[in-house]
Amino acid sequence: MERIPVTPEGYEAIRRELENLKRVVRPENIRAIEAARAHGDLSENAEYAAAKDRQGFIEGRISELEHKLAHLEVIRPEDVARDRVAFGCRVRLENLETGQEVEYRLVGPDESDVERGRLSVTSPIGRALLGKKPGDEVTVDVPGGRRRYELVEIL
Repeated sequence: MERIPVTPEGYEAIRRELENLKRVVRPENIRAIEAARAHGDLSENAEYAAAKDRQGFIEGRISELEHKLAHLEVIRPEDVARDRVAFGCRVRLENLETGQEVEYRLVGPDESDVERGRLSVTSPIGRALLGKKPGDEVTVDVPGGRRRYELVEIL
C-alpha cells in the first residue's frame, strides 16, 4: 500500500482517537456488556445486543486507525518548498467566473474539511493544483460542473 501524506497535527489527531478508543471507549463498552449480561436472558436483552454491536464498531475502528497509522507519511509543511504548490501549502485561488477568492491548505485525505479551508491533495482541485505556481490557471471538473481558478498566491 502506498504511503498516505498527513500533517503532524493530522497524525496526532488519529493517534489520540486510537488511544481514546483503546483506553477509554473499549473498557467502558466492556463494562456495559458485563452489566447487560448480568440482567439475565441474553436472547431478549436489547442492552446486551446494543453493547455487542457497539463493540464490533469499536474494534473495527481500532483496526482501521492502526492500519492508517502504519501507512501514514508525516510531512511537515514548513519543510516543503514554496515556489510551487505541494502538500501542506496554503494557497489563495480566484474563481475566474465569479471573481471570488478562497484560501485552502492542502492536507491528507483524512484531514480534509472544506468548511475549515482544508482541502485534500487527492481531491480534484487538490490534484490540479499540485506543482502549479502563482499566476497559473487550473480547470477542474467538480460535481457542480467545470470550474476555472487562478492560483493567486502560495501563502
